[in-house]
Amino acid sequence: MGERMKATVAICTHNRADDLREALLSLLRQSFRGSYEIVVVDNGSTDHTRQVVEEFRAMVSVPVRYVHEARLGLSVARNRAIREAKGEYVLFLDDDAMASEHWIGEIVSLFERDPRIGCVGGKIDPVWEGGAPQWLPRENRTLYTILDYADEIVEMREPAVPFGANIAFRKSIFDTMEPFREDLGRIGTNLLSGEESELIGRIRSRYAIYYTPHAWVLHKIPRSRANRRWLLRRIYWQGVSQAVSSGRKPKLFVLSLLKIPVFLLLSLVFLYDKRQIFRQISKIAYNNGLIRGVLRPRR
Repeated sequence: MGERMKATVAICTHNRADDLREALLSLLRQSFRGSYEIVVVDNGSTDHTRQVVEEFRAMVSVPVRYVHEARLGLSVARNRAIREAKGEYVLFLDDDAMASEHWIGEIVSLFERDPRIGCVGGKIDPVWEGGAPQWLPRENRTLYTILDYADEIVEMREPAVPFGANIAFRKSIFDTMEPFREDLGRIGTNLLSGEESELIGRIRSRYAIYYTPHAWVLHKIPRSRANRRWLLRRIYWQGVSQAVSSGRKPKLFVLSLLKIPVFLLLSLVFLYDKRQIFRQISKIAYNNGLIRGVLRPRR
């Protein structure tokens, strides 16, 4: 009998063939010597994604599988990856991220410390195209998928959660637990999210969630996102996501309506403070997202 597959590296992608190539190439330098495979889930791409995967497969000795998933949706693609995975652990890497040399090994070794660990997240460092924006409020950095939770391996306590650009699961937990909610998560160009925190909340009721700074990745942030318009759109969709995943929609709807005049008044109070004005506009965007999310029919 052959060695059991220890890990599956899963990359879900949609029309990012060039970014995908860089993500795959980052896996060439992995120090991990155990058995692992790479599964690329192509979520309805119309570019040269398949060609990139086939070219990479010819370069490596590890198993590389291309899986086409026609139904759009990041959660749909991630769930397909979980079903396809043969590894004991499923390691998700974003298609616009690049793994560090010891990424696979550090995650696998952490899982094997304790069978109670159901999920592991790692550090995510940004690579800004054109440099980091100086205007970005510190409290909004996480909306760009930046994570630096601790300088050592620690358990992540509620409400902290790992981010999907660098997250891994013990596959066996899905024998008794549903994976990602498919009414949450990005679909096409919308910025719906919340699928990770919702799943982590359920996992946390049975297993431990751990963070390691040693399994770090670089995550590219294009120039097109480094502006206030994109950030406000992201904040708006954060509100939509929160409402969609909430079990208290009527109360949320009433509170959101009541907050609108308060935010508008505060915007006038801070009329000459640009940072405070942006914070108030951000709150309005999030609040509007909450209202949209409450009214949004569940898929």
